[in-house]
Formats: sequence, structure tokens, C-alpha cells
Amino acid sequence: MAQKRLTRKRPCRICGKWFVPNPRLGDRQKSCGDPECQRQWHARTCAAWNRRNRSIFRENYLKRKLEALNDVPSEPPPSLTPPPVPIRPVQHRSPLDYSWRVVQEVMGAQQLVIIEHIIRLLKSDVQEVIRSQIADIQSELRRLHPADISRGDSQSAP
Repeated sequence: MAQKRLTRKRPCRICGKWFVPNPRLGDRQKSCGDPECQRQWHARTCAAWNRRNRSIFRENYLKRKLEALNDVPSEPPPSLTPPPVPIRPVQHRSPLDYSWRVVQEVMGAQQLVIIEHIIRLLKSDVQEVIRSQIADIQSELRRLHPADISRGDSQSAP
């Protein structure tokens, strides 16, 4: 005879209320049966998975974007094409001032998507370095004596 395993009550990881888990799920159930708690738990686990597998998400995103470009015809029908806007060279114009449309016409859509992807990667890496530097600076400031970081004027005195 198979022994029936009793599942014990446990607190929901979202709302904190105690619940009896479904016997089919057992130890795997982390939230109560409330649909809102299940929705929030699903969102948390998906966010954790995305953080752990960030490279997979980036590769899939780039792949889907490039495939979407292949599905779209390269030239729109002539009746829908707006008249070309003459681009006059300006002496002090920065390369960053050109619109994505102009860059796409010169380089091509796929190269533009790849460059945009590389820029996003670089931006996220730079932001991560800046965040770590801010944390280091804040921890160093906490170790300093308040008199060492005061302005030294009489405004701070009552």
C-alpha cells in the first residue's frame, strides 16, 4: 500500500497568508491559490530567469529583429515612397545628428540593427560599471568622519 504524503501548511511568498499546497505540486508550490498571487509569483520567476539568461534573451531579440527585416521588402512601393529630402552638408554637423532613416539608407537595415544592438550592450555595460563605482564611492563616504566632509563654514551650525 502506498503511503500518502501529507503536505504541510506554508506561507505564501507573495501575500504571506498560510495555505495548504496542492498535493500534486507538493514542495514546488510557492504561492497560494489567489490568482493575483500566482500572477505576481509568475512575474517574479520570469524576471529571475531573464536575469540569469540575459545572453539568451539578447541573442533571440537580435535574431528576431534581423528576421523581421528579411521578411519586409527592401523598397516600399513607389506610390508610398515620400519624395527624397535633399541633405545639404553642414559644416559643423556631428555624425550623431543624422536620423536613423538617413543612416539606414546609407548602410542598410541589417547593419543598423546590429550597430543598435552593440550600442545597447555597451550602454548596459557602462551603466553597470557606473553603478558599481557609485556604490564604492558611497561606501567610502560612509567611512569618513562628518567633519572631514563638511563645508567648513558656519551655515551648518545652528
